[in-house]
Amino acid sequence: MYEALAKAFGQADGDDAARVILIAGNGGCFTSGNDLSDFLQSPPSGTESPVMRFLVAISEARKPIVAAVNGAAVGVGATMLLHCDLVYAGANALFQLPFVNLGLCPEAGSTLLLPRLMGHQRAAELLLLGEPFSAERACTAGIVNAVCPDNEVLGTAREKALQLAAQPAAAVRLAKSLLKREYTSSLRATIAEEGVQFMARLRSPEAAEALQAFMQRRKPDFSRFN
Repeated sequence: MYEALAKAFGQADGDDAARVILIAGNGGCFTSGNDLSDFLQSPPSGTESPVMRFLVAISEARKPIVAAVNGAAVGVGATMLLHCDLVYAGANALFQLPFVNLGLCPEAGSTLLLPRLMGHQRAAELLLLGEPFSAERACTAGIVNAVCPDNEVLGTAREKALQLAAQPAAAVRLAKSLLKREYTSSLRATIAEEGVQFMARLRSPEAAEALQAFMQRRKPDFSRFN
């Protein structure tokens, strides 16, 4: 999926007929995040891994990105929204950033972008405790533009995407670029550093305990780790 998404972003950016990128989930779920068994069996190993190519693609996309979020938006399902320009969520959407809970570190530039949106303390609460939070809270925090009835989310996002598509395309791309200009280089560096640390954390005893506990449906025990 990471490979397919990275390829789709590249194709959209290179296609003059594509003016807006619209992302939505399927079956009442945006995304429940990375497959944890995949983390154990095939962890990402460098900048050319599919997940890193996807993060670069979404963070550096020149065209506007609109997201329609229904159901779960967990892990990368939540952090990828920080790179979208417009985000609409269903009333029952549920967000979570469980990286620390799993013995890992945040990714996708979230350690830079979340404090910019909501301040250090609120960002720390979401990232350090990793508790689920509602669509309303995501909206208040600035992650989501508006909360809609669940059955209207995709229609609302599509309407906004069509509205963007009718705008002067070059002016839209320029405005997006200028909006991100202040932090473009620092975001690229943050994504790279988070990626290095994330890959290292995947090999840590804490992550092994957390991931094994999750697979075994038990509470992890971090008391023996410092």
